[in-house]
Amino acid sequence: MPTQTRATPAARSALDRFNAAPPGEAVRTLLHCLHSPRWARRVAAHRPYPDLPALLAAADEAAYDLTGEDLAEALAAETLPGLPEDIYAVAGTALRAAHAAYATKFGHVFVICLDGVPRSETLDHALTAIRSRLANDPEREREVTAEELRRLARERLSHAVGARGTARPATPHPNPANKTSPPPP
Repeated sequence: MPTQTRATPAARSALDRFNAAPPGEAVRTLLHCLHSPRWARRVAAHRPYPDLPALLAAADEAAYDLTGEDLAEALAAETLPGLPEDIYAVAGTALRAAHAAYATKFGHVFVICLDGVPRSETLDHALTAIRSRLANDPEREREVTAEELRRLARERLSHAVGARGTARPATPHPNPANKTSPPPP
């Protein structure tokens, strides 16, 4: 008969620690993933989660219910999409112009989840996306932006609870290494 052993506190998973955290601490962790207090409170309120897929499903559901005001609040905390630093020296002018045109048209920073995009392709991917999205009307872009924020939140949340998949490691938002970066020089 197999013997059951209890995990020591040090061996607890990040998800277990998240589930056991006081409500305020859980909300603060979630705000590093998506800066929407309503979203963070809702996800934290439904703890404990049995596994990462359940947590991500709850995060998705809460993200789908964000209002325009919630999205505006989350967008205000975002910065520019993260790209390898050496890219800015090569394509800084084109990227600055595209970001400026986007911010002028839509009134907020351009957000995009670059999870799964090889680092060597991030510039092309980001420039193609921003140019394509500049053709959107404000309502369509609100929908696309909400989806990108949801994807960013999923990625950040996966890293926050210790999941390691194919995604590049990220540090807590709003650090530039976490799919956001400062404007090019």
